[in-house]
Amino acid sequence: MKEKLKILKKQSIKYPLIIIGMILLVFISNLYLQWCQNELSMELVFKFAFSWHTEKFVLGCFVLMIVLLFLCSLAGSLVLGSVLYGIMIGILGFADYQKMFYRTEPIYPDDLKMITEFGLLREMIGTVPFILILLIAAVALFFFGRAMYSSRRLSKKIQIIRFSVLVVTVGLLIYISNFNNSNNLLRKAYDRTALWIPYSQKMNYYNTGFMGGFLYNLKVEAMDEPENYSQENIEEITHKYTKTAQKEKSSLEEQPNIIFVMSESFSNPQNLTGVTANSDPLKDYYDIAKTTYSGKMLSQNYGGGTANIEFEALTSFSMELFNPQMTTPYTMLIPKMIEIPSIVSLMKNQEYQTTAIHPYNTSMYKRKDVYNKMGFDQFISEDTMKHTETIQNNPYISDESAYKEVLDILQEDKNPQFVHLVTMQTHMPYSEKYTTSNYSSRSQGNKKAIDSYMQDVAYSSEALKQFTIALKDVKRRTLVVFWGDHLPSIYSDEIKAENDEVKMHQTEFLMYDNQGKLTGKTTHDAVSSPFYFAPTLFDQSGMQMTGFYQMLTELEKQVPAFEKGFYYKDKKWTKTLALNKTQEELYEDYRLIQYDVVSGKNYSLKTDFFK
Repeated sequence: MKEKLKILKKQSIKYPLIIIGMILLVFISNLYLQWCQNELSMELVFKFAFSWHTEKFVLGCFVLMIVLLFLCSLAGSLVLGSVLYGIMIGILGFADYQKMFYRTEPIYPDDLKMITEFGLLREMIGTVPFILILLIAAVALFFFGRAMYSSRRLSKKIQIIRFSVLVVTVGLLIYISNFNNSNNLLRKAYDRTALWIPYSQKMNYYNTGFMGGFLYNLKVEAMDEPENYSQENIEEITHKYTKTAQKEKSSLEEQPNIIFVMSESFSNPQNLTGVTANSDPLKDYYDIAKTTYSGKMLSQNYGGGTANIEFEALTSFSMELFNPQMTTPYTMLIPKMIEIPSIVSLMKNQEYQTTAIHPYNTSMYKRKDVYNKMGFDQFISEDTMKHTETIQNNPYISDESAYKEVLDILQEDKNPQFVHLVTMQTHMPYSEKYTTSNYSSRSQGNKKAIDSYMQDVAYSSEALKQFTIALKDVKRRTLVVFWGDHLPSIYSDEIKAENDEVKMHQTEFLMYDNQGKLTGKTTHDAVSSPFYFAPTLFDQSGMQMTGFYQMLTELEKQVPAFEKGFYYKDKKWTKTLALNKTQEELYEDYRLIQYDVVSGKNYSLKTDFFK
């Protein structure tokens, strides 16, 4: 009897301690995630948790407790489940800090799909931290798996409790995954005090906490249905612009080659206040730009987001029109779609040979699947390229090599070619790529990286100039759209403070014609968005416009560039979009068509609007 009392006494002490320990673990882990999100400021963390947003902090702890209980019940071990939980939270917080540091935006749920991109992750965080994280994760998973195997020896009573907790937590996690459902109780609990800021995910996470922001970015419809969406309205829009487009017939005797070049992180550092250099690294670029249609492009992101800029350029759909949670259409939207109209599908319908080239692996942003869905005939990656030369210590295939790959394709003269090239030479990191640099900057912070970056874009500019010279020997008319996707994440807080947000989101772009016949070749200070590239090129080169491109051409005349929080109209930048009646009608037509394709009934796809 005494022995039983001793056991009961130990259990009465043990179980409360376990519960307190788990609550403490969840509490500390939530503070840690907030700490990483707030750029390692303990002051902001404690104000968020205990003064400003206590209710949202508690809700975040509730979600984390469900995750912890799920892992413990899955492992059949409180200790190993807690250890794996701690490691997962540690890596998640570190990743969030890194992304905030390099791109000034937080980790999204969809970013977790990048976890298998070992090569890129190693290059971004460094070899030693990467190997260390990999080893810790591997050891944790090994012991976690062993615990699951050993859990079959647990008593029947413990097994019942374990599987009950597992079923309940799985059900709760599935329910939580529908956070953006208007009837979701957790969302309603957050909505009591949360001020969601959809136009700025950085501020969204800041105001609602890491957990609130993370939940907000779980799965959601690409676009909410507009009030005036109907088959009748879509058919009216498609007929109106298609009729206008058909009045202007193509003036071309032969279909031209079309080359899209999205140059990784290509921009002019000296566009920024606080950055100067001993000479111009973009001299070769401007030798071309000053002879043709060129200017500044508005990038959706700073320091990253390449796939989103690519999505806009190929589809002519705008990220600004999406719900803010639709952070990466390449991974979140296109794989679910049956058909996605783009310049690729348009060229295919006109008997073009379509090729995508990316001097890296095929899995980044699901490009292999996305390119297949868009209709590319072939995808040439680092594994299938003939030209793979690099420059000095740069680990990435050079732009010069990539352009040689394009020129090889253009030798095929039977069919016109559409080639979409996404370069890698100027990808981060920007230190120790080159043994010598011809450029020395004067800047407020991070001089070494900026100098190396200048050398990078100088090589890129030189390669582009040589490419355009080589194109003059191509018999078929060849049109090129070249642009930088975003600025590199190398600029110090002092430099960012001296420049407005627009400057941190503008890169160089140009359109080139090897026969020099573009109608806008005298314009060198144009302002544009990437979703306008294809219709602008068609308009300026005399190619036959589609109804869709006609609509965009008319919209561009009214609103030349826009992204969330950045609107260029009447030669002025504003944070909100104020439109007159004509502009509002054009913008609404565009929004209805984009909704119809990405979230609606696809009425427009049954017409000739995109053909």
